[in-house]
Amino acid sequence: MKEIMAMVRLNKVTETKEALAEVGFPAFTCRKVMGRGKKSIDPALIQMILDEGALPVSSVGEYFTENARLIPKRYFTLIVQDGDVSKAVDTIIEVNSTGNPGDGKIFILPICESIRVRDGEAQKDSEAY
Repeated sequence: MKEIMAMVRLNKVTETKEALAEVGFPAFTCRKVMGRGKKSIDPALIQMILDEGALPVSSVGEYFTENARLIPKRYFTLIVQDGDVSKAVDTIIEVNSTGNPGDGKIFILPICESIRVRDGEAQKDSEAY
């Protein structure tokens, strides 16, 4: 079994939920997160743009001038059988890809064991989901 963790844009949440359910993954967790990727704009380029007056003093200009700004995203996590990883990942990519920076990131981790809270029963990888 695998855990799929996906960070996506806010405006893609409903579409992502519907697409995952449609292809057979109705069980997942989604929560609000703040963060940013490692890609940033070169400070020298920002200063050059500001010096030329080409970047407006606005929320858009502020967004590009603050390298450490945290951006609101949504974090999906779902547990799937090993054979279903590609189907889930492909669905998330299809829905969320705009071809622009900030589309999100997907991480895949192994799940070795799960324990059912109701009765404390431990289940190994192959029987857990």
